[in-house]
Amino acid sequence: MRFVARFLLAIGIIFLLPALATAGWWKLQEHPSSWRSADWTGSGLLKPASADSDAAIYVLGARTGGLKGAFSLHCWIVLKRKGADEYERFDKVGWGLPIRKNAYAADGRWYSNMPVIIHEVHGAAAEKLMPEVDAAIASYPYAKRGDYHIWPGPNSNSFVAYVMRSVPAFGGQMPPNAVGRDFAPGIVSLDWSGQTKDLHATFGGLFGFALGATSGFEIHFLGLVAGLDLFNPAFKIPAYGRLSLTSAD
Repeated sequence: MRFVARFLLAIGIIFLLPALATAGWWKLQEHPSSWRSADWTGSGLLKPASADSDAAIYVLGARTGGLKGAFSLHCWIVLKRKGADEYERFDKVGWGLPIRKNAYAADGRWYSNMPVIIHEVHGAAAEKLMPEVDAAIASYPYAKRGDYHIWPGPNSNSFVAYVMRSVPAFGGQMPPNAVGRDFAPGIVSLDWSGQTKDLHATFGGLFGFALGATSGFEIHFLGLVAGLDLFNPAFKIPAYGRLSLTSAD
């Protein structure tokens, strides 16, 4: 019984308290009353595609709507092909055909929330990776009607995480508060990436851990992530996201 009590106390301190604190902060912010009244317009985060002839690949994210926004981002992929005058945006959504292309502005707000760039690659490197990214988007196994599950996945973040794992040379990490990023089919999944040097284990996307050069150390609990980024020093705080330990981040 003492072990159970200590375990529950640890869960409360590590996961529940930060999540509740973030929910309290979120409740104090102004939010649109519905998706109809939300602002979905371009944010100006990305410069016009025609301003640069080079190729580019982006992963963007913004907090989602309603109470979900206290706990998770919505992430998407933006491609800019060499010489193209327009961006291509790919999202997974929960209605209709899950994978949407150009349904929103490339850097559009999500439920009125400003997006941020999570990772980007430009120039020759992006041009080289573009066919692999295209192939990963096309091969996503949960792209049919009914394949979206808000929790624990597969959801919008599961889609972006799949593409990033399929193209390890793209680099970058999904944010710790991108709920659904750790979804994997089956009851137990254990994966080792030689390129990122990470070990990732998950039990139905609900419980798990990650350990390695890229992920640092993470513990996963019901979609929440707590841990420490060693490569780019930061705490990973449930629901809140990254708390950098350097001034550069």
